[in-house]
Amino acid sequence: MRNTARWAMTLGLTATAVCGPLTGAALATPGQAPTALYAPSALVLTVGHGESAAAATPERAVTLTCAPTPSGTHPVARSACAELRGVGGDIHALTARDGVMCTKQYDPVVVTVDGVWQGQRVSYERTFSNECVKNAYGSGVFAF
Repeated sequence: MRNTARWAMTLGLTATAVCGPLTGAALATPGQAPTALYAPSALVLTVGHGESAAAATPERAVTLTCAPTPSGTHPVARSACAELRGVGGDIHALTARDGVMCTKQYDPVVVTVDGVWQGQRVSYERTFSNECVKNAYGSGVFAF
């Protein structure tokens, strides 16, 4: 019996040393305030040709993390994060840049964004009439 107690104590101390004490997020309950310094802001963006995300095969996909620092596979993560911060994470608020001229050719391009922005779930889908129109919206977010 004595060896069993010693074994259990050793196992418990080893688990605490390797995994850390069971505090913070490990004991968090739904509705409890987050214990991290930064609320998560991580997104997955996809683009494909088609009328909708359901009908289009994704041709490119990138990740974008904006907190605590811009990172991910997005080619211009820093400017994309700055642009999203400028609209408070509201992707629908991104507008076309002034002075961009595009043809009226109809070759639909669909963009999706899914993930978390400052701790809140985000889901966005938009079909642009062509690649030029897509690129006119925001200088960084859709530039991948």
